[in-house]
Amino acid sequence: MTGILIVTAVEAEREAIERGLPTSMRAAGDVVVTAGGVGAAAVAAATAERLARSSFRCVVSAGIGGGFPDSAKLGDLLAADRIIAADLGAQTGDGDGFLSLDDLGFGTCVYQAFRIPGQVFVRGDLLTVNTATGTADRADFLRARYPAAVGEAMEGYGVAVAAGRFGVPVAEIRAVSNPVGPRDRTAWRIGEALAALTEAARLIVEGLS
Repeated sequence: MTGILIVTAVEAEREAIERGLPTSMRAAGDVVVTAGGVGAAAVAAATAERLARSSFRCVVSAGIGGGFPDSAKLGDLLAADRIIAADLGAQTGDGDGFLSLDDLGFGTCVYQAFRIPGQVFVRGDLLTVNTATGTADRADFLRARYPAAVGEAMEGYGVAVAAGRFGVPVAEIRAVSNPVGPRDRTAWRIGEALAALTEAARLIVEGLS
């Protein structure tokens, strides 16, 4: 059985992770890093393809993402307690205006994540969204509905679904590149987040060794 499968969305994230891995581990195949594409559907397909070809003891969804300003600051590393598809469901005219997949009885939007040790991580729920938050109203809705959330990204749930189908434990790690809220490109710190992701690679390997 191969060791750890780490799934990112884009090549820049994959490269950032690989920079933090010992060369010996990559050469031995103890850690495999793949860029599966942007969005839950793309990474679900890529993760399932990898798991069908090789056996892994765990899968980690990793990359950059948004952090809720009351929970995390730019450059922080977030670790999921739960991985939640935050906008998979139906709009309604009742309550908060949304029914999740669980509410509808069509499956689950929530996957428990295994814990990667490390004092540096900000821990809480990580939300998977199909459309990144760009307004204060949307950020307020997510914060009210998911009070334990610390951040959002677009891939964690897809990786979790694929891992679940193969019975493999899943985790999600995110480096905060921007605040969840009004879209402001001037506030993004992608370079700093990618540097933090490189540091996260070492923590993942040490925590799971």
